Amino acid sequence: MMHQELVEKRRWISEHRFLHALNYTMVLPGPEAQQLATYIGWLMHGVLMHGVWGGIVAGVLFVLPSLFILIGLTWIYMVYGDVAVVAGVLYGIKPAVTAIVVYAAYRIGSKALKNNVLRTMAVLAFISIYFFKVPFPMIVIMAGIIAYIGSRYVAGIFQLGSLHSGSNKSYGPAIIDDDTPVPEHARFKWSRFILFLSVGLALWAGMILLLMQAYGWQGTPTQMGWFFTKAALFTIGGAYAVFPYVKDGAVEYYNWLSKTEMMDGMALGETTPGPLIMVVAFVGFVSAWNTQSFATDMLPLAGILGACVVTFFTFLPSFLFILLGGPAVEATRHDVKFTAPLTGITAAVVGVIFNLAVYFAYHTLWPKGFDGRFEWVAAFIGVVAFVALTRFKVGIIPVIGGCAAAGLVYAFF
Repeated sequence: MMHQELVEKRRWISEHRFLHALNYTMVLPGPEAQQLATYIGWLMHGVLMHGVWGGIVAGVLFVLPSLFILIGLTWIYMVYGDVAVVAGVLYGIKPAVTAIVVYAAYRIGSKALKNNVLRTMAVLAFISIYFFKVPFPMIVIMAGIIAYIGSRYVAGIFQLGSLHSGSNKSYGPAIIDDDTPVPEHARFKWSRFILFLSVGLALWAGMILLLMQAYGWQGTPTQMGWFFTKAALFTIGGAYAVFPYVKDGAVEYYNWLSKTEMMDGMALGETTPGPLIMVVAFVGFVSAWNTQSFATDMLPLAGILGACVVTFFTFLPSFLFILLGGPAVEATRHDVKFTAPLTGITAAVVGVIFNLAVYFAYHTLWPKGFDGRFEWVAAFIGVVAFVALTRFKVGIIPVIGGCAAAGLVYAFF
């Protein structure tokens, strides 16, 4: 949608510069779509926006609507989640979400796993996180190290070009065109770099200290800030790579919310407009509600504050990545490539995403464990959803809508 609107229709930015920015955001931890919006807003200095403020406005407004929507939906879920209609809709959406995650792993894997070495790395990543519970950041670090060392001996195996085609396609002159000089604010300056880094760290430290003063270091709000900072810094590969890390931490380690609630949050995230990573707002809302972190006598207020805190710590690093690294990206605009460590990390992320699919499938098809009954209807809905996505290229929203309707029918009949 961003490509169609900004490159093809409005002609704010050329195809080449759009894809160059996209390639950069793909190597960053965190949500690439929001980072791309921030980058383009930052670049439009003196044209339609104003440098740093343009990036902040674009990035914030990319997130804000879905934050409001998810806060409203999560409140409804917490208050009315046991209503038969809601339960029926979620029954149909959960297998659809499982199919979507499998489809995501398939799409990324078909592009990224070009040889047996990369496929093996993906399998090893899956085994590590599923059977041995190796932390996601450790998997990312090890994959990057292995690829870096391997590239020194067999460079061809770890060379991965852009995942996007048609980079030389032209839609006519653009405001920021291929030959448009780098604007002054987008040139690297150490003074500017130190200023942005200082402000970013001050904002982060100020919020952490505020939470520590109010709730202590071990308090749930402070731990939420620390945990989602790590999630923002260590999850390379987009939203689907964030989910396993958040699931392991919020559900398995901290016990802020249940496995069922985590799956329901994923379902809500898939059906909500805006970046998929905004499911973290659901996690923050439910975690604060369950633990009564902020306001014991006003659970909705606690949930809202939890969602806002989590959103702040999740997206603050993204703004810093753009404002600090954007000038270097513009300076290397004619040398677009992925590094060997990124290739290895991308392969590992495929395995991690498949682990998430297995996790969702298990809790959808055997909600009470292997000792309970197998949900044949949910399995059928999931298979139909996967076939619709892969074979018939049906969009995600129609698939989710159809599955929700099927779950509703099953719940009442």
